Order: sequence, then structure tokens, then C-alpha cells
Amino acid sequence: MLKKTMSMTADFLKSEAAGGIVLMAVAVIALVVANSPLAETYFHTLHLYVGGLSVLHWINDALMAVFFLLVGLEIKREVLTGELATWSQRALPGIAAFGGVVVPAGVYLMFNLSHPESLKGWAIPAATDIAFALGVLALLGSRVPTSLKIFLTALAIIDDLAAVIIIALFYTAELNLGMLGAAVAGLVVLFVLNRLKVKAIWIYLLIGAVIWFFTLKSGIHATLAGVGVALFIPLNTHKADGDDHHSPLVRLEHALHKPVAFFIVPLFGFANAGVALGGFKLEALLDPVPLGVALGLFVGKQVGVFAAATLAIRSGLAKMPKDTSWFQLYGLAVLTGIGFTMSLFIGGLAFATAPVLQDEVKIGVLLGSTLSGVAGYLLLRAARGAKA
Repeated sequence: MLKKTMSMTADFLKSEAAGGIVLMAVAVIALVVANSPLAETYFHTLHLYVGGLSVLHWINDALMAVFFLLVGLEIKREVLTGELATWSQRALPGIAAFGGVVVPAGVYLMFNLSHPESLKGWAIPAATDIAFALGVLALLGSRVPTSLKIFLTALAIIDDLAAVIIIALFYTAELNLGMLGAAVAGLVVLFVLNRLKVKAIWIYLLIGAVIWFFTLKSGIHATLAGVGVALFIPLNTHKADGDDHHSPLVRLEHALHKPVAFFIVPLFGFANAGVALGGFKLEALLDPVPLGVALGLFVGKQVGVFAAATLAIRSGLAKMPKDTSWFQLYGLAVLTGIGFTMSLFIGGLAFATAPVLQDEVKIGVLLGSTLSGVAGYLLLRAARGAKA
């Protein structure tokens, strides 16, 4: 069982890291295309309507629901049988993630308090992009201890959970109670199937597609249907020997990793990272939204994560990751300021009807994430051979 768990973790880290490297390349390509002779075609294609939704909405509302399904599966597995299965394992990443949500939001609000139109963007710098961050760690190889990679994974998963809750509570439009009731009814059906120990994944996914449709029409963001469905996918099917490697949840998680890492998230990045810089002036970086987002990610994240982690370790609530120095822990805290995927996603929700502010969000996210990635990489590279 231990070997299988270690193998699953290794496979997960490898696929996420490789996906992060692909995502970096796609973000650069999107910027180049958006500022090339292909720009008109790029933006026109994204706003073409197919089946009642624009291409951009199909990507952000439908394909990203699959991304959130994977997020939900990872959260459930980690909490029940993985790196977050006990309170002692949850303590350090949980406390660090809390600091990494609160402080960046505070930094953003500090620059936007006098601008009511942009206050809704407070959560944009709150989440770490696990694919990007693990992609940077992959470039460092053995310089970073495995325990630190696991800590980053756990922290990012808790970050994602916080982002899901924030989206549900603060970025929901007017509710259609009838449609919401139908979506909840679908979840009840999944609950019954789970209790009956139904193992056929296709049944859960078929009902999940129906739940997604009703969620889309309810006013709650459709991607949250992915998380809801994930919670009812069975995990343990071999309780006698404790082997969950072939459970429906683990099989679905493995099946989704590569499509999500190498197709869905890069496609989302390509569709959402492109911003035309033709009329952009450097002084625009000092506008409240890009400045709040960039500093929220680059400054807020590292301060929040490192301060909270330090407090947890010094107070005895948590232990330092094995073979990790304070310098390495700080370097990792800086790296958590890479907020690409979830930050762009929340930015699109916050300013859905304000294209100018959306572009400012993209600039802030790209700047803050780039600074965090480069600085985190250099710090962790310099920390080679350090001992805790």
C-alpha cells in the first residue's frame, strides 16, 4: 500500500510539473499572438457563439468544470487517505494557506479601497497555481527536498479549496432556485449511488453532466458542479486490505490528469492570458488593479505563507518539513505567489462586464506570477545543500 501511495504521489508530481512547464510556454504564446497580426482572429474566435455559448465560455464554464472535478477528487483523496489525512499533516499547509489567502487579499484591498468598482477583485491574488509552481520545482530537481514538494502540493490543494469556497460565496450571480434545486437533486442521486456502492464511473459522470447544466442555469458558477460531483465519487472499494488504488476516484483522477494538465489548463491559459499591449503604458502598472494583483501575489503571498508557517512551527502547532531549511521554506513561500490559472479565473468572474479591468488583471497576474516564479527559483537554487 505504501509503495502504491508513493508511486501515485510521484506520478502526480511529475504530471503536474510537466503541465506547468507547458503552461508557461502557452502563456508566452498567448501574449505573442494577442500582439501579432493574428490578434484579430484570436479575439474574434474566442467570442464566436457555438451552441448558445461563446468559445471562451465553453472553455471557462465547461472545460474548466473538468479541471474543478479533478481539484475536487484531489482534495477528497488527500483529506481521506493522503497528505492531509490527519490533523498533524494538515496543520502546516493549512495554517500557511490561511495566511496566503488573507494577506494577499489585504494587500489588494489596500490599493483599491477608494475604488469601489474594483473591490470585487480582492480574491484574485489568493490562490497558488500548483501546475506552474511544481513546474518551477521540476527545473530545480534534487535541490528541493521531496518533503517541500509535498508541502507545496498540500498547501496548493487547500488554496484551491479556499478558492472554491470564495467563488461559491462571493462570485455567484442572482440565483434561480428552481435550477439550483434540480442541481442539488442530482447531487442527492449521486449520494445514494455512493451509499449503494455503485462503482461505474460513467453513471456518476453522466449525472454530473446534468448537474453541470442545471448549475450553469442556476446562477452559481458552473465549474463548481465539478467539485460537487467529485465529493460523491467512491474512494474505498477494497476496505478489507486498505487498497484504494483501483477505486473509482483514483482511476478517474489518473484518467483526468494528463488531459487536464496538457490540454484543458493550457487551453484555458491560451484563451485567457492574451492581452493586447498596443496602447499599454508602463505607468498603467501603478493603477490600483494591476498593482494590487501583482503585489498581492509577489509580496502578499510570501509574507502571508512564510509568517503563518513560521508562527505554526515556532508555536509547536506544526513541524518543519523534513530536511528543509528556513531559507528553503522562505523560497517556497515566494514561489506560492505564482497564481496564474485560478487568479485569471477569479478575475474573469470579478470583472465579467469590465473588459478593461480584465486586461488589467491579466497584466497584474502575469507580472506578479513572473516575479514570484523567478525570485522563488533563484532563492531555492541558492539554498542548495542547506540543512534544516
